[in-house]
Amino acid sequence: MSKSLRTNAARAAILVAGLFIAPALLAGDRQYGPGAGDTEIKIGQTMPHSGPLSASSVIGKVQAAYFRMINDHGGVNGRKITLISYDDAATPSKTVEQVRKLIESDDVLFTFQTLGNASNIAVQKYLNDRKIPQLFVAGRSTRFEDPINFPWTTGFAPNLRTEVRVYARFILDNYPNARIGLLYQNDESGRDYLTGLKEALGARAAELIVSDVSYDVSDSTVDSQVVRLKAAGVDVLVNMAASKFAAQVIRKMAELDWKPVHLLGVGSSSIDAVLSPAGIENAKGIISASSFKEADDPTWRDDEGMTRWSAFMDGYYPGGDRKSIFTVYGYSAAELLVQVLKQCGDNLSRENVMAQATSLKNMKLDLLLPGLSVNTGPTDYRVVKEFRMMRFTGDRWEAFGPIVTD
Repeated sequence: MSKSLRTNAARAAILVAGLFIAPALLAGDRQYGPGAGDTEIKIGQTMPHSGPLSASSVIGKVQAAYFRMINDHGGVNGRKITLISYDDAATPSKTVEQVRKLIESDDVLFTFQTLGNASNIAVQKYLNDRKIPQLFVAGRSTRFEDPINFPWTTGFAPNLRTEVRVYARFILDNYPNARIGLLYQNDESGRDYLTGLKEALGARAAELIVSDVSYDVSDSTVDSQVVRLKAAGVDVLVNMAASKFAAQVIRKMAELDWKPVHLLGVGSSSIDAVLSPAGIENAKGIISASSFKEADDPTWRDDEGMTRWSAFMDGYYPGGDRKSIFTVYGYSAAELLVQVLKQCGDNLSRENVMAQATSLKNMKLDLLLPGLSVNTGPTDYRVVKEFRMMRFTGDRWEAFGPIVTD
């Protein structure tokens, strides 16, 4: 296909996507919360645009581009989305400062996809006490899916315990006599991994887990932790480190010529941000899991959802890395938010935004794996709940096996 034809196809696909965002659909009195009006919906987030986790801020950049696309096609029910994204450098105290600014100075309707477990925990009570939606947070603590204690907070990706339980099931099915080692961040959310792994292994946990090692986010490296795990005789490593440290683990393992079965957390599975810096050859054979289609997998070449995503990338984020899980993740969360706003119609009160976010039924996202859909309810705030295992070939992630849940 010629370049001009590809461009026209991309524009057409974007136009088709835009047709789903209709003008105002509901009659009657309009209801608005702060930041919403006849022409605008103002929302806010914090992202680590600087600091050690800055690679993850691609998520916010993709979302800003997605909302530009929506706005170019008339917005949602005739209203443009304004996203204010502040830098918090992955520092919770900075998150608190920036979120207060978003609420008290910028008057946003709600927060969306603020990134990081610790950052979201730092502002969760503040937002819930004021009955402000903390929507689809980019963090995976179980407390983000707790409608009893935090009814104004929803997560997006599967929570940490769900993910690690899937890995435990994989280990029990394939390596029943494994000597398991776990690496995790030393904070409340990181400890969710340890709890989830022990729960999933049940009575065999004490027998199978031969080493669990944590690190602090302020550590310069995790080299010493990797040495300890190898010395403990670990032959199945569950590596739940954040991106920067996950790359260090892969490099150090290669340096030590240590080759256990390596299960890598989905949050650190980005080829561009983690595997390439660690050395592609060093990463070959690593196993992870995902709920989303891999953009460079030929399986999805003619997939309708992937076609729309490709059109978006061509038209609104042309310099973006198409192999990055962050790009896929950011697009999908933005797509889901647009559906919530569409369902709100002319009632853009904070209460109705939350009601719509927690009453999604069989919502298909462009990049979710076939067979997966989003279903939420007043007592079930989980958004994405299932995975498929995948293995890094040295070029791309390749899915294998059935869809699994914990």
